[in-house]
Amino acid sequence: MKIGFVSLGCPKNLVDSEVMLGLAEQAGHEITAEAEGADVLVVNTCAFIDRAKQESIDTILEMAELKKQAAGRKLIVTGCLAERYREELRTEIPEIDAVLGTGEVNSFVAAVSGAPKPSPAPSVQPLRFYARDPKHGVPIASEGPPVFGVDLPTYLYDAATPRRRATPPHYAYVKIAEGCDYKCAFCIIPKMRGHYRSRPIPSIVDEAQRLAAQGVKELLLISQDTTFYGNDLGERGALARLLRALNDVDGIERIRMLYLYPTTITDEVIEAVATLDKVCKYIDLPLQHASDPVLKRMKRPGTRASYQRLLASIRARIPDVVLRTTFIVGFPGETEADVDALEQFIIDVGFDHVGVFTYSHEEGTSAFGLEDDVPDEMKEARQARVMATQRDLVTRRQQDRVGERTRVMVDGPAPEHEWVWRGRLDGQAPDIDPVVYLTDADPDLLVPGRVLEVELVGADAYDLVARPLG
Repeated sequence: MKIGFVSLGCPKNLVDSEVMLGLAEQAGHEITAEAEGADVLVVNTCAFIDRAKQESIDTILEMAELKKQAAGRKLIVTGCLAERYREELRTEIPEIDAVLGTGEVNSFVAAVSGAPKPSPAPSVQPLRFYARDPKHGVPIASEGPPVFGVDLPTYLYDAATPRRRATPPHYAYVKIAEGCDYKCAFCIIPKMRGHYRSRPIPSIVDEAQRLAAQGVKELLLISQDTTFYGNDLGERGALARLLRALNDVDGIERIRMLYLYPTTITDEVIEAVATLDKVCKYIDLPLQHASDPVLKRMKRPGTRASYQRLLASIRARIPDVVLRTTFIVGFPGETEADVDALEQFIIDVGFDHVGVFTYSHEEGTSAFGLEDDVPDEMKEARQARVMATQRDLVTRRQQDRVGERTRVMVDGPAPEHEWVWRGRLDGQAPDIDPVVYLTDADPDLLVPGRVLEVELVGADAYDLVARPLG
């Protein structure tokens, strides 16, 4: 059958999509980019915050309308929304033929073929679900009982699992672990993804070798907390050993880690980043806030002072490190003084990349028991204010870089203009960080995955312009 697939959410969800596509191809099915010609429509959903849930529901309803246009066409919903809202989806959107949670990736082929499958394990049943509004045809919120399943997902792919990659040919995400054992007050991920479980080092290295043989030049290591890797197995120092093993894989030129955690990043990992030639000098450390009272209510470990000590020690060991972080504004009880403290922290540290998100009041989290007392318009104003501070800082630093010589990995044509190509510095991750636009380039040099020596000749707020040398 022809399968049309829509993947929403984070790179971790994207890997799940790639695995499901790979399993489908292995079973003889065909993948199509044209939803109108598909026999099976699949939406791999996200449910981390309200905005992501809304996008997932909108996409499901769009695919449900497409389903009606062809007799026998199926609609399958997978991923975090399916894990969290399984029965509600079945009830409220009867066009759905199968619902697969995050732990049922290996049941995908059976769902496509329509083969009977055992009753699913109990899933997260949230306090609130989304339904179709009969008047406007859009999702609305309804209330339900606070029932939560006791069985959590346990699925974890390995090197032998087929994948059809959806990223450009020269880079790939590698999920080194799944799940999370932390209990951050704002986060529902542990209930949707299960307990933390690490893949063995040989499995990850085997996958890296296979990817290198396919032309992959950059590996992006991902999990809910990448620096917790191996701790669930009692293997201290496992992440540093993994980095050293991956550094020896022929054909790989960049290794980038995403989603590190301030209390599990160790001296061994910092040393590996500092000394291994293929590991990007790039630390992605989501801190969530910098006001001690807010951090305490968020149930985040550490304080502003401990974060500053950690970042200072990282910079001392890796002077040319690029620091990326994310923050949440509008958490219950957050005051203007808390936002002032966050702004000052950003100024004091001088992060290279910052993402700021507004708090989403999510049922099933411990923060849901708090009053969501920061109005939405105030959350958005605080987000804009903090991002404006970061933009001013980065704009000045980017201007100061003009004239610098560095290296850029070519990504391909810029989506916004077919005649302009772009790439990334070692300190820029795909999709989430700024980019480098290439000018005056010999077309023969513009090969995705190729690393070019360049001179930075311009800067426009976050993005840079570079001219290849030689």
